Amino acid sequence: MTKPSVRVYTDYKSPYAFVANKRLFELEEKYGVELEWLPYTLRVAEFMGTVEERTPHFWRKVRYAYMDARRYANAQGLTMKGPRRIYDGFYATAGMLFAQRHGLFRPYHDTVFRRFWSHDLEIDDLSDISGVIASVGGSAKDFEAYVHGPARAEHDRIISEAETLGVFGVPTMVLNGELFWGGDRIDMLVERIQSPDSVAAALGSRHRK
Repeated sequence: MTKPSVRVYTDYKSPYAFVANKRLFELEEKYGVELEWLPYTLRVAEFMGTVEERTPHFWRKVRYAYMDARRYANAQGLTMKGPRRIYDGFYATAGMLFAQRHGLFRPYHDTVFRRFWSHDLEIDDLSDISGVIASVGGSAKDFEAYVHGPARAEHDRIISEAETLGVFGVPTMVLNGELFWGGDRIDMLVERIQSPDSVAAALGSRHRK
C-alpha cells in the first residue's frame, strides 16, 4: 500500500520546530508515513515587528514561548539556549535543500538544529553552513555554487507555494491539503493519518501516477 505523504514545513531558527522533530520522525517509524521536508523561512520582522515597535506585552509573550519550548526540549534531553540575535535563515535553508538532493538530509538537519540551539553555529554565516555540509559528507564547494546560483529562486518558489497553501508558521504539516500548525497538532495529524479517508487518498494518488 502507498504510504501516506505528509509535507513538513520547518525553519532552523524556530524553537517549536526544533522540539517537534522527534515526534515527526516517529511518524515514519510508527505509522509508515513518508515525510517531505521543506523550508518555510520565517521573516521575523514581518510577523513580530521591529524591536522598537515591540511592547512589554509582546516581550512577556516571547519569554513565555521560549520557556514553554525549553520544557519540551528538556523532556527530550535537548539543549535549547535562547537566540542571541535575529537571524536570516537563508543559508541554512539552502543547506537543507542541497543536503536532500545529495542524500544527506537527516545528518544535516539534526546537526544544524542541535548546534544552532547550543550556540555553536551561526546559521546566517555561509562558511559555517558550508562546514556542516562538509562534516556530513557533502561538498562545500558545490554547496556554495548552489547558494550563488539557483538556491534563491528555488527557496522563494517554495515559500510562495507554501503561502498559497495557507502556511504562516512552523512547524506546519500538510496531509491531503489539510494544514496542521504546531507540534501540539501532531496527535490530530495522527488521527487523520489513521482515518480511512487518508488511506483512500494515498491509494488514489498511487493510481493517478
